[in-house]
Amino acid sequence: MPLITVHMYPGRTPAQKEAVVRGITEVMVREANAKPESVEILIMEVPREHWAMAGKLQTATPVGG
Repeated sequence: MPLITVHMYPGRTPAQKEAVVRGITEVMVREANAKPESVEILIMEVPREHWAMAGKLQTATPVGG
């Protein structure tokens, strides 16, 4: 069973998350020959103040930047 973990900032709607999950599942079925029912996806929403890049917390970075 493939288990895919997606880390992202909070703020996406349930519909957006559903679209992401559907797309990832489709790719795993097509490219990895996985059965859809075997694909598990875990969405981890990480607050910006808990995420850092290049030595800087992302709280000061605009969304998408």
